[in-house]
Amino acid sequence: MTASPDGWRKSSYSGQQSACLEIGRVNDGAAVRDTKNRSAGYFTTTHQQWAAFIDAVKADRFD
Repeated sequence: MTASPDGWRKSSYSGQQSACLEIGRVNDGAAVRDTKNRSAGYFTTTHQQWAAFIDAVKADRFD
């Protein structure tokens, strides 16, 4: 994944809070950054990694 992320957005559940994560699109996956420190960079995942993470969140595996 060498392309720069675009389409950054944060969850609508965040409201006006600034302590959130933003998700951006990259070639075949997602990029994640901290809204409090956007200049610190981001990490990327493949589509499969992102899908597995979302499935785990939905299944409450992080409680």
